[in-house]
Amino acid sequence: METNGIEKKKNGMEGDLDLQFLLQGGDLLKVRSPSWKKTRYFRLQEDCKTMWHESKKTFKTNQTCECCPSIPPTFSLDDISAVRMGRQSEGLRKYTEEQVEGRCFSIIFKGRRKNLDLIASSEEEAKQWVTSLEKIISKINNLSCQQKTEHWIYTCLMKADKNKDDKLSQSEVKNFLRLINIEVEDDYAEMLFKKCDKSNSGHLAGEEIEHFYDLLTHREEIGVIYGVYAKTTGFMSPENLVDFLIKEQREKATLADAHKIIQKYEPDENVKEKKLLSKDGFLMYLHHPEALILNPDHKEVYQDMSHPLNHYFISSSHNTYLMEDQLKGPSSTEAYVRALLKGCRCVELDCWDGSDDEPVIYHGYTLTSKILFKDAIKAIKEYAFKTSDYPVILSLENHCSVEQQEVMARHMSSILGSALVTAPLGDGMPTKFPSPEELKGKFLIKGKRLNKLESVFASEAAAADDTDVTEEEDSNDEDEQKEEEESEKKKKLKLAKELSDMVIYCKSVHFNGFDDARENLSFYEMSSFKEGKAMDLAEESATAFIRHNVDKLSRIYPAGTRTDSSNYNPVPLWNAGCQIVALNFQTTCNDMDVNQGRFLVNGKSGYILKPAYMRDIATEFDPITLTRGDWLKHKTLHVMIISAQQLPKVNEKKSSIVDPLVKVEVYGVPADVAEKETHPVENNGFNPEWNENFQFDVYVPDLALVRFVVEDHDSTSDNEFVGQYTLPLNSLKMGYRHVPLLSKNGDLLPSARLFVHVMVVDAE
Repeated sequence: METNGIEKKKNGMEGDLDLQFLLQGGDLLKVRSPSWKKTRYFRLQEDCKTMWHESKKTFKTNQTCECCPSIPPTFSLDDISAVRMGRQSEGLRKYTEEQVEGRCFSIIFKGRRKNLDLIASSEEEAKQWVTSLEKIISKINNLSCQQKTEHWIYTCLMKADKNKDDKLSQSEVKNFLRLINIEVEDDYAEMLFKKCDKSNSGHLAGEEIEHFYDLLTHREEIGVIYGVYAKTTGFMSPENLVDFLIKEQREKATLADAHKIIQKYEPDENVKEKKLLSKDGFLMYLHHPEALILNPDHKEVYQDMSHPLNHYFISSSHNTYLMEDQLKGPSSTEAYVRALLKGCRCVELDCWDGSDDEPVIYHGYTLTSKILFKDAIKAIKEYAFKTSDYPVILSLENHCSVEQQEVMARHMSSILGSALVTAPLGDGMPTKFPSPEELKGKFLIKGKRLNKLESVFASEAAAADDTDVTEEEDSNDEDEQKEEEESEKKKKLKLAKELSDMVIYCKSVHFNGFDDARENLSFYEMSSFKEGKAMDLAEESATAFIRHNVDKLSRIYPAGTRTDSSNYNPVPLWNAGCQIVALNFQTTCNDMDVNQGRFLVNGKSGYILKPAYMRDIATEFDPITLTRGDWLKHKTLHVMIISAQQLPKVNEKKSSIVDPLVKVEVYGVPADVAEKETHPVENNGFNPEWNENFQFDVYVPDLALVRFVVEDHDSTSDNEFVGQYTLPLNSLKMGYRHVPLLSKNGDLLPSARLFVHVMVVDAE
């Protein structure tokens, strides 16, 4: 087995100069503080997937790096979320001088892992590192699922080949099986080994390893489905394929579609020439994004974006500046970047007076670190529209003096420029919100305003009618008395006219009941609700809340008691029509998974159009009691969990193998909430099979989400999370589908998949 050759071939980069550069590697200066800057030797390992670094003193690869014990001396290219040229990270901006700008670059990791800030010896070299890394990461990301699986298996084969003789002994085969997350009985391992050891040499080499690989990756369940439809001399003809697509996948397919699929996915040129599809071609097609469980049409913006802004659910973040908890965690501009790249469209800025007349952002009265307001605005400006073109709302929680509020206004004006909305769109006083389409590429400020927007259009500006500039939000909300004292102090704060004038469509006001809001508030006057208060209203006055949200915006935020930055379930609040349901994006949990699932569709634009019955001021819809109406479309969801492939280990220990089970959860109106789970499969994360059927009643499909969760079963303690995927019920494709799986952080697990059969039918 010529491992190096295989690996380079797998990436399609044989003889590539960028690859050669990375394999050779070189010295880089690693920056951790003004005084900690040390030379490290970085290079790509032979698997073309792992970066390795060491200090000048060599040490064994299995040790951790002696300079920072928590960081191992290797990291996988899969763990990199971006490579950024220049002094783009907070660390480099803080700890290096401007003149080294061209020599700097940062490696940004997925999840909570700290950035790697590096300085090369020349600008050319820095560019070479960035270009080469970006190129190989892009190559890996663009491999097909089949290639990713092969790449991963070959990487494991190389690790298992301890003595690097390009052969596998019987004990190395057992080691390999553990690496790919499968524990087999000695007898079975021996049987597999003997079956492949055609030369009786006591080890596997070359084609014997290929044969071993084929036996391992054989997908019996695919073979069975293929067999039913492959009626043309053991292959699928275009007619057979159309038959499968219409009957099983419920797709409107034509012969032309079948020919295209064969042309695109059949790997065997001879079979392709005969216009047939082999089992390998069929499997490759089933793995393609077009054929996965998410409707490919919903990956693009497919909803009408010309309704008023408040007719959409809006992806929203709370305490956006925090990387971790709310008491002592670090604040970082990187946190804004991450939220915006995840499609978040409403970010929060807690603003306080800082030194040198520069306002800062941090969680007041706590030990969280501080960042400059202007740095946060710069980061927001740069990353706001990389994932979505639709408007970003800057939710200001303002604790600053008038002087520093003026500085805030100047920074926003100079940095955001014409993208900042500082006057109503169109002529005259608006009567409703503009649409996301009209606000593309724009920033809106949410905050206090000294007067009504109407006064701008009146002949004489009305006197200031609201000088209480603080938000309703308060970190001490569990202590009512303290809250009152705080608010007395805060009332003394005055609002700077420059900042007040920037608040156009999102003026913060106190909520004094739905009747008061209907009679006294303009459409642009919005309230923020603490989660407890909002949940009560959503349960006790759901229809009134929905009607309120037909012409106003509501923002919900987590209780101040959640000092660990935990989250609440956003679903009941969406059911009540609330648009800005703000979650702690920095925290990984079920609630964030569900939030990511809700905003997975419509081009990840961060805006999801509410159903028509939630945009009608006279609506009778009540998610709790579910009377008859347009919303009632009773469906039966049938799900068969068939198998899974290449599940990751939960625990890196060699002996640790997962015992996977699958849960299917439905979120939506209370009548639709349900959960079912399979039995666990022992000791097999590589290719477990379940073949279990579940059935769910769904009454309001428009608001329902389906979550597939894989867990590692543990009989003595809580199951451990392996991977999940959440999507709206209306975006499910039917038939035999692969389900991609996401990590705790919401990143794609490279080769892990579930294989399911899904059917949604009208209930009898």
